[in-house]
Amino acid sequence: MSKILSQKLKVALIQFIGSTADKSANLQKAAALVEKAVKDQPETKLVVLPECFNSPYATDKFREYAEVIEEDSPSYKVLSNLASKLKIILVGGSIPELEPKTNKIYNTSMVFDQNGALIATHRKAHLFDIDIPNGITFKESDSLTGGEKATTVETSYGKFGLGICYDMRFPELAMISARQGSFAMIYPGAFNTVTGPLHWSLLARSRAIDNQVYTLLCSPARNMNSDYHAYGHSMVVNPRGDVIAEAGEGEEIIYAELDPEEIETFRQGIPITKQRRFDIYKDVSK
Repeated sequence: MSKILSQKLKVALIQFIGSTADKSANLQKAAALVEKAVKDQPETKLVVLPECFNSPYATDKFREYAEVIEEDSPSYKVLSNLASKLKIILVGGSIPELEPKTNKIYNTSMVFDQNGALIATHRKAHLFDIDIPNGITFKESDSLTGGEKATTVETSYGKFGLGICYDMRFPELAMISARQGSFAMIYPGAFNTVTGPLHWSLLARSRAIDNQVYTLLCSPARNMNSDYHAYGHSMVVNPRGDVIAEAGEGEEIIYAELDPEEIETFRQGIPITKQRRFDIYKDVSK
C-alpha cells in the first residue's frame, strides 16, 4: 500500500499578531515571518498562517476588510508570491472574502502550491455563534455566511484536509478528509481565552486520534490591546494524539516534522481504519 504521505515533511506554523487595523502592515508582517521561517529552517515545505491574519477579528469589520479572491487582490498576490518565491505550500490562514455575485462575506482560507498557484479554498463551514454564561458572546453570522463544502487539498506530498477554527468541533470534516486519504487536518483558528483552555488541545488530539492523522492548529498570538483575545498555543499533534510542538501565547514560529512511518505504524498497531462498521452506521465520506 502506498503511503498517504510521500516523505517526511517539515511544517511551520506562524503565530503572530496580525489582526490590526492596517491590512497592508498585516500582510507585510505575515510575509516577513513566512520568509523568516523558511530562512531559519530551510527544509520547511509547508507553512500555515492564522485565522483572519490580515484583518481585525470582529463581526463589524469583516465586510470592510473583505476581498474578492482573484489574482490582483492584495492578500492573493502576497501569498502567491511567497509560495512561489520560497517553493513552499502555503496555507494562507483565513481572510474575509467577498463573493461579488451575491455580496456575501465568507471566512475563507486560500492554499497555494510551490508555483504560487491557488490550489484550494475553504470557506468556514460552521459559524462561531456562541453565548457562554459569564464567558463570551460572539455571533459570526451577524456578518458572515457559512461555506458549503468539506475541503481536501491535493499536493505533491499527499492530501490534507482543511477547516477553520469552529469547524474543528465538528468531527465529520476530518472524517471525510481522512477517508479520502489525507495525512493531516489543518485548522487556522482563533479560539479565545475562554474556549481555548477548555477544548483547544483536547479537540486537536481528538481529531488526530479519531482519524490517525496529524492535526495542525495555527492561532494568532494574544493581543490584549484588541477587543478579541486569541488563546494562542498553535500546535501540532501526531496520529497517536501526542502534542509534538506547541507555542505559548505570544508571537512565535513552531516547527514539526510529519513522518509517514508514524502514520503507518500506528495504523497497523490499532487498525481502526479497517475495522469500521458501516453496516451499523453511515460513512460520512460517501
